[in-house]
Amino acid sequence: MSTAEEIRRTPRFAELPALPDRDEHHGWEVWGRHDEIGTLNLIGPRQRLAAARTIRTGEMISLCLPLDEPNPGLFGERGPYDHIVEDTAAGHDDRLDHFYLQSSSQWDGLRHIRAGRHGYWGGRQESDLATTDTLGVDHWAAHGFGGRGVLVDIARYLADMGTPLVPDEPVVITAAMLDAAAAAQGTTFESGDILVIRTGWTEWYRTRPQQHRLRMRDTIGAGFACPGLDSSKQMAGYLWDNEFAAVAADNVGVEVFPVDRRKGFLHRRLIALQGMPLGELWDLERLAAACADRGHYEFLLVSGVLPLPRGVGSPANAHAII
Repeated sequence: MSTAEEIRRTPRFAELPALPDRDEHHGWEVWGRHDEIGTLNLIGPRQRLAAARTIRTGEMISLCLPLDEPNPGLFGERGPYDHIVEDTAAGHDDRLDHFYLQSSSQWDGLRHIRAGRHGYWGGRQESDLATTDTLGVDHWAAHGFGGRGVLVDIARYLADMGTPLVPDEPVVITAAMLDAAAAAQGTTFESGDILVIRTGWTEWYRTRPQQHRLRMRDTIGAGFACPGLDSSKQMAGYLWDNEFAAVAADNVGVEVFPVDRRKGFLHRRLIALQGMPLGELWDLERLAAACADRGHYEFLLVSGVLPLPRGVGSPANAHAII
């Protein structure tokens, strides 16, 4: 269900300017080309107060996998970290070596993806990122990353409809499916919401034998498949026009895998052109059960993004307070 037109705070997607040589819309002028936080601009004090009013029980639910999951890492370069514990006179200190910030439940930051030669969010170029702290995840941390979360439980909805998602098939989740699932839950969207989508993929992955998980790691980019959002420009428009501040899911990359190159790459559209944070590999099983039990799918979502200057991504450190 779409944000009511009378309370729109941004131009509609179709009204956004396009890149000079591509039919791709961008929001670089909406908050100015020097903006650092993208669609998190949609969350302010009013939205946080409204989010706090969704709390009914005070229960706090972690939305994150342990930092050592997925195991093995799903991308070859994002391997396991080394946890080093050192003795001290008072007890212990510890550190992590080879720790990839986007290996577990995470946010992709605005330094992560560029739109080809057109650059990163706001049109920044590699030289801007190399010489300044622009677009680091620390800007999100300074603003505060939290607001009204809304869970759309696609996995439950499709199972109830008799067409359950198959976790290792490229099932495309369309805008119509999101609207239908939200309507079935009695969920309406508001400007500044953080959209959280459950496909059931992470729950399924955690039940797989180690050899199966090793094969999945080795096929990322070459045969790997999982359900996810339609990667089309229409989906980008849907997410923008609903004025979501961020989107998170429990699958590998939010969008469907493998990516259909004819439709394009949703990451590029949302991060580089729309300034929208993307959360991946979230653990939503407990949240989904709690929301179903109480019959309400909105909650206060808080995420402790790392205050890391020039950070490309961050562990999500996310909780739902219901």
